[in-house]
Amino acid sequence: MTTTSAVTASTSWRTPTVVLVCGSLILTLGMGLRHGFGLFLQPVSADMHWHRETFALALAVQNLVWGATQPFAGMLADKYGTGRIVLAGAILYVLGLWWMAHPTSQLTFVLAAGVLIGTGLSGVTFSVIAGVLGRAFPPEKRSMVLGISAAAGSFGQFALLPLTQWLLTHVGWVGALMALGFVGVLMVPLAAALVEKRVTQHHAFVQSASQAMREALEHRGYVLLTLGFFVCGFQVVFIGVHLPAYLADHGLPARVAVTALALVGLFNIVGTYTTGWLGSRMPKRHILSFIYFARAIVIALFVFLPLSELSVYLFAISLGVLWLSTVPPTNGIVAHVFGVRYLAMLSGFTFFSHQIGSFLGAWLGGKLYDATGSYDLVWYLSIALGIVAGIINLPIDEREIRRTAVPAAA
Repeated sequence: MTTTSAVTASTSWRTPTVVLVCGSLILTLGMGLRHGFGLFLQPVSADMHWHRETFALALAVQNLVWGATQPFAGMLADKYGTGRIVLAGAILYVLGLWWMAHPTSQLTFVLAAGVLIGTGLSGVTFSVIAGVLGRAFPPEKRSMVLGISAAAGSFGQFALLPLTQWLLTHVGWVGALMALGFVGVLMVPLAAALVEKRVTQHHAFVQSASQAMREALEHRGYVLLTLGFFVCGFQVVFIGVHLPAYLADHGLPARVAVTALALVGLFNIVGTYTTGWLGSRMPKRHILSFIYFARAIVIALFVFLPLSELSVYLFAISLGVLWLSTVPPTNGIVAHVFGVRYLAMLSGFTFFSHQIGSFLGAWLGGKLYDATGSYDLVWYLSIALGIVAGIINLPIDEREIRRTAVPAAA
C-alpha cells in the first residue's frame, strides 16, 4: 500500500519525540483524572441523597457520549490536525469537572459528568492521540509507540488516584473536583505540540472519509475487532466505577479500593507497554484473544474465591496487566490494515463500540445493584462476555489492504 502522511508538524521543534512525549502526557492527565471517578460514587450519592443508579447513569452517559463523539473528533483531527481538537477537548473536560462539582439537580449532574466531560474526553484520549502518533512515526515503530502512549495513560491512572483520594479526604468531593479541574488545565499548553500542518499528497491512494468508513465496515476483521472492543469497555468501566462500592459493601476499608485501583493503573503500564512490544512480533489478534480469555479467568477467580485484602490486590495486579493492554493491538490492527490517513476516525468508531459497552457496564452495575442488592449478575455477565470476545478475535484478518496508488487531486 502506497500512502503518504496527510499531515506533518508545522514547525521543526515538533519532532516525533516531542509529539510522543506531549501526547503521552495528555493521555496521562485525561485518563488519570477519570480513573478516580468511582471514588466519588458513595460520597456524592450520600451527600445529594441519590440512589447509586444516578451516579452510575452519569458515568454511563459519559462513556456513551465519549464513544459517540470519538469518531467525529477523530475525523476532525484527521482533517484539520490534532492540536485544535485536543485544545477543545481539554477545555470541555475542565468545564465539566467544575460544573460536576456544583450540580443543582440530577439532570445537571448527568449533563456535567456525562455530556460535557464525555465530549471533552473524545478530544484528549486514545483515538485522537493514536492518529497523530501514527502519522508521526513509521510503520515499524508504530506498535511500540502506541504501547508507550497507552502506558502513559495507565501511569496517569496510577499517579492521580492517590491525589484524588487525598483531595476527597481533606477538601471533600466538591473541592476535589474543583482541584482536579485545575490539574486538567495542564492539557491546554501541551496541545501546542500536536498542531499539524496539511501537506499535499503526491501519488497516494485518494479516499474520502466516508469511503474509508464504508471500506472498514465491509471488512469482516474490523467488525469482529469492533465487537470485541465492546466487551473491553463493559468490563473495565463496570469494575472502575463499582469496585470501590463492592468492596465497601463487603466491609473492606476505603484504602483497599484506592490501593486496588492504583495497582490496576500501575500494572496497566506493564500490560500496555508489553502488548505494544509484542504487537510487532506476533499476530495482534492472538494477543487480544489471550487478554479476553485471561480476563474471564481472573474475574471468575475473584468472584468465586473468598474475598480478602490479599485477593483484592492479586485481582487488581492481574487485571491491571490486562486492563487497557487491548488498546495498542486494537489500534495497531486498524493502522496496519487500513493505513494511517483516517486512523483517528476508524479507531474512534471502534472505540464507540467500547463505550457502548462502557455505558452498559456502568449503568447496569447501578441498576442491577439497586434491583437485587448485589453485583453478582454483572460479574457473571463480565465473565461470559470475556469468553465470547476471546473467541471472536481469533479469526480476524490482519493483512494489509493492497491498493493501487493514483495521482492525488491538486
